[in-house]
Amino acid sequence: MTAVAWQVDAARFRQVFRRHAAGVAVVTVDAGHGPAGVTVTSLASLSAEPPLLCFSIAATASTWPHLRDAGTAVVHLLGAGHAGLAQTFATSGIDRFAAPTNWDRLPTGEPVLTDAAAWLRIAIEHRHPAGGSHLIVGRIEEAGLNDSAGPLLYHDGTYHAL
Repeated sequence: MTAVAWQVDAARFRQVFRRHAAGVAVVTVDAGHGPAGVTVTSLASLSAEPPLLCFSIAATASTWPHLRDAGTAVVHLLGAGHAGLAQTFATSGIDRFAAPTNWDRLPTGEPVLTDAAAWLRIAIEHRHPAGGSHLIVGRIEEAGLNDSAGPLLYHDGTYHAL
């Protein structure tokens, strides 16, 4: 196989990563100004002991100020049937928590998407500026499972079921 090498600018970076399939998650938070949320594909597990995860969010994202100010958040892993939910939380300028989004609050106050395949309540331990984004590191404090459907994946600009 022969690969062609180019300088890596933002357009090339996006083009290369469009070829990398990623699981889809939605992060929800309430820093005291009402619920906010965003779709992410940058989710990664960091450690099992202690249980840590990380994800990134653009510094220009409307949800960033909420994550900057919150002590906790909920990371939702989406299943194969959740493409609409992923699209809702990836869309700017709408009320992401309006119907048909099904959500409630955990006893600790965070917004939780009741249809997600699984969720993880995290305590935000670190926020690191990284280029035009922020890397969030969270310690998993609680988890819930709803179903065993296959995952929702994002590849080449489109949602796919596995």
